[in-house]
Formats: sequence, C-alpha cells, structure tokens
Amino acid sequence: MSGTSIFRMVGSMSEISVSSSLLLDAVAPELGDVEALISRLFQAHGGSPLCEMALGHLQTGGKRLRARLALATVSALGGVTKDGVGWAAACETLHNATLVHDDIQDGDRLRRGKPTVWAQHGVPQAINVGDLYFLLPFLALLEVPRSEMLRMQLCRILAAFGAGIVRGQGQELRLTAALDVTQANYFDTIDAKTSGLFMLPVHGAALIAGLTDSDAAAVAAAFGKLGLVFQMQDDVLDMFGDKGREAPGADIREGKVSALVVQHLTLHPEDHAWLTAILRTPRDATRDSDVVEVARRFRDEGALAATCAQIRDGLKSLEDAPVLARWPAMLALAQALGQTMVAPIAAVLARYP
Repeated sequence: MSGTSIFRMVGSMSEISVSSSLLLDAVAPELGDVEALISRLFQAHGGSPLCEMALGHLQTGGKRLRARLALATVSALGGVTKDGVGWAAACETLHNATLVHDDIQDGDRLRRGKPTVWAQHGVPQAINVGDLYFLLPFLALLEVPRSEMLRMQLCRILAAFGAGIVRGQGQELRLTAALDVTQANYFDTIDAKTSGLFMLPVHGAALIAGLTDSDAAAVAAAFGKLGLVFQMQDDVLDMFGDKGREAPGADIREGKVSALVVQHLTLHPEDHAWLTAILRTPRDATRDSDVVEVARRFRDEGALAATCAQIRDGLKSLEDAPVLARWPAMLALAQALGQTMVAPIAAVLARYP
C-alpha cells in the first residue's frame, strides 16, 4: 500500500490512532529511492576516497527519520510520495553532515556502535566528508520534479535552516563552555539546533504537495515542538539507555548541558558547584564513579521524572496545535513520529508516569 493511500484513510480526528509503524514505514519503497539517490550523488561528486568514507558513515544505520518525515508529509498532504524523493535526500544528507561534524567536536569515537568517520579516517578527512554532506543537498534539489521557481524556494529554506542548525551547534558549544545552566538557554539552543531538522523536511514537503509558503511554514513550526521532545529523549537515552556509544553518560563526560542537568540544577541549585565541576573535568579524566553518582542523583532526586514529564507534555502539545487540526493526517503523522522518537526510552517513561 502506498504512502498516499494510507493517509487517505485518515479522514477525521477520530481516526488519528493509526499506528506509527503504518504511517512511517509506508514510505519504505521511496526510502530506498532516497538512499539510492544519495549514493549516486556521492559517487558522482565525492570521488575516492571521500565517497567510500561518506557511504561508510551512512551504512552505520539510523532510522532516516528526516527522510521518512519528508516523504510522509508529501503523502499526507495529498501529493505523490515519489515526488518527495529529492527533497527527502536533501534533508537526510544535511542531517548526516551535522552528525559527522558533531562527532569531531564531541570527541565521540563510536556512533550506533561503529567507529565514527574521524575515529576511522582522521579529523581532516572527516571535515571533508562533513563538508561534502553539507553541499550535496543542493544537488539533490535538482531531482525534485517541480518548477525552477519552487526549487529555488527549496534552496532558500534549505540554506536558511542549515545556517540555523550550525548556529545552534555554536550555541551548544558556548553553553557547554560557559555552563550557563538555565532552561531558557537550553531551549533556545535546541530550537536552533534540533527543531530545525524536523521543521525543514515538513516545510519543503508541504510546498511540494502544493501548500502556500505561509501554510507550509505554519505546519512546519508545529513539528518544531518535536525537536525538543527528540533532544530530551536523546538526553535520557544517553544516561539511562544504550545509544551505541562507548559508555552510558557520554554527555556528562563531554560536559554537555543536557535536559537532565538543567532539571537537576533547577530542583537542587545547591548542587551547582558539584555538578559543574564534574562537567568541566576533561573527558578522559572523568571517573566512572562520578558518572554513576550523577545518574543516581538524576534518578532519585527528581530530574529524570521531571524530564519525562516534559517529554510527555511535548507530545501532548501536538493535540493543541490549531494548524494541525486543519490537516488531520499531519496530526496523525506528528503523533506517530513522537511515538517513534520515544520508543527507545519507553521503559523509562513507564517507570515515571
């Protein structure tokens, strides 16, 4: 069953309970086309050895959430799913550019349980691979079967969101360096860095499906709320799950200001000196016992429960977005995406209802 036909089943608010796997997995045939296009672009423009390095990174796995979201949005808004392949490739490639560069900046040697590009090939080549990932999305736009005017519009929003994502990464590094731990600073950083990568696929896909720019931007903004949900669940997963990194608590070892750090210091400001001292300790010098103690306090003293509550509130807020009420299939998609995001921490959420 095609993505388009599935979304035509969602005709009213009473039918919003369509399963997340049905909505996001329905685009699997077109997702294969997306991956084939990305591979062709690297082969045509990457050259050896960058092509092999770039494709090696892509083959480490991942859910392809941004590509799936782009394809599913085209379908949900009445378009032909296949028309979104070029745009989905652009969004997924941009996302992976950020991952390659993030791994360098964070010092992560593993991603999804496999060596990162810089750990395997060195920092200089990893920078080249990341740069290539940043540029190829604009070539992917040539595969969008629309007018030159619309492709220029897609180019503009791709560049604007890309700049915002880089700005967010800069804010995160500054936040980590300064350890200016407030909820406002954390949310501002996530809005720029993470939310943009969920707004971008929706905005462009909505244009491809025929929405006006103002309507497309409004629908995309509603999906921006999922960026915060995604980042908070990622913070919880890092501390209390398995992200395929070297060890739990990598964010603490890297000195990152996570949602858990923010919540703990909001609840227990007297712990500021203790926790920031651990965060400022160089990664290789951070003791496992300190990470274990931080996890214990997060779990036993309220930060984990508060973060789980914020995640649930973020998911529930989708139901109150008026713009999504205009397109019930998009509300179904947002809810499905949210369910997919939090699935890795479902057991943790169940313990903190």
